[in-house]
Amino acid sequence: MAAFLQTNIRLNSIKIVPGRYSALTDHQFRAPYRIRCAAASPGKKRYNIALLPGDGIGPEVISVAKNVLQKAGSLEGLEFDFQEMPVGGAALDLVGVPMPEETFTAAKQSDAILLGAIGGYKWDKNEKHLRPEMALFYLRRDLKVFANLRPATVLPQLVDASTLKKEVAEGVDMMIVRELTGGIYFGEPRGIKINENGEEVGISTEIYAAHEIDRIARVAFETARKRRGKLCSVDKANVLDASILWRKRVTALASEYPDVELSHMYVDNAAMQLIRDPKQFDTIVTNNIFGDILSDEASMITGSIGMLPSASLGESGPGLFEPIHGSAPDIAGQDKANPLATILSAAMLLKYGLGEEKAAKRIEDAVVDALNKGFRTGDIYSPGNKLVGCKEMGEEVLKSVESKVPATV
Repeated sequence: MAAFLQTNIRLNSIKIVPGRYSALTDHQFRAPYRIRCAAASPGKKRYNIALLPGDGIGPEVISVAKNVLQKAGSLEGLEFDFQEMPVGGAALDLVGVPMPEETFTAAKQSDAILLGAIGGYKWDKNEKHLRPEMALFYLRRDLKVFANLRPATVLPQLVDASTLKKEVAEGVDMMIVRELTGGIYFGEPRGIKINENGEEVGISTEIYAAHEIDRIARVAFETARKRRGKLCSVDKANVLDASILWRKRVTALASEYPDVELSHMYVDNAAMQLIRDPKQFDTIVTNNIFGDILSDEASMITGSIGMLPSASLGESGPGLFEPIHGSAPDIAGQDKANPLATILSAAMLLKYGLGEEKAAKRIEDAVVDALNKGFRTGDIYSPGNKLVGCKEMGEEVLKSVESKVPATV
């Protein structure tokens, strides 16, 4: 931690603005979407990357992913300027808020953001606005990254790590497109109030405007078009008014995508079908809370939540890229974490955030190569393979990045 303070931030320069992040109030900014490629060495492109390690195993996996990202970039003529900033519990301990103004500014002004993990038992009793997890809400909302892409693919090397039967898990390859900045997590009214009987009442509101549904649906249709042409929209239209509107808008947009086969499914049935027959799904689009739950369920089909990356994208500004696993404080600092989800998030950063598909493919191929060689962290280990820690897994991926020449994209 001392080295982190000395090399990455100046405590005196972090501004705490009273009320700035004390509640989910609107914070407006507009930045035209562009890749801000700075001057670099001859023949190279340079990008500014904000690194937000966060808590628990976050610093460990970010350190590994940074090295892989840097190596893959250098081999493809890219240079990166990294700015590492505190967020979540780490920021709370440093300056008393989960999202310092300086951290948000660095994130907003970057070309892309790579985040580790946020939260931990240490801060579980904090008031809501002082919980580490609120930093994620602020980032997602204020960066306007409304589309969350979460792939769930069962790699042939890890099919035996799945808790499902091999014949069920083998060949699973889906993308969950989750709406990220609306719905019950952000809807108003919200809070804990006292009713006319003097009893406490908790209120959370599921609310979606037509434009919010349309924009996430378009992302999903475009995503499905680039995959296998099948889109399943998941809702609860038999009960929820917000879902009735959701289904209506998604259905109306389908006429613009005649090459995509659209189906609808209630969320409870979708949760069951993910376990019964996950190969029936190609692309799934759903709201914020359903996507939160279903994507975590889908992650376990692959064998470990430690394998899955995610990308959060908006209409403008930088994207946010992070593994979907949590901070895992019980194994933090023990070199037991699986860094592959964060490494693959770095690949998504290159592909979706910067448009650098060759460098992204180099990382994806390197991960597969390391797995082919039998290297496994504890969460994906099976007899006959070599058990390694976070750092060694990163070193093996680095070796594969250097040795593998990706196919032309």
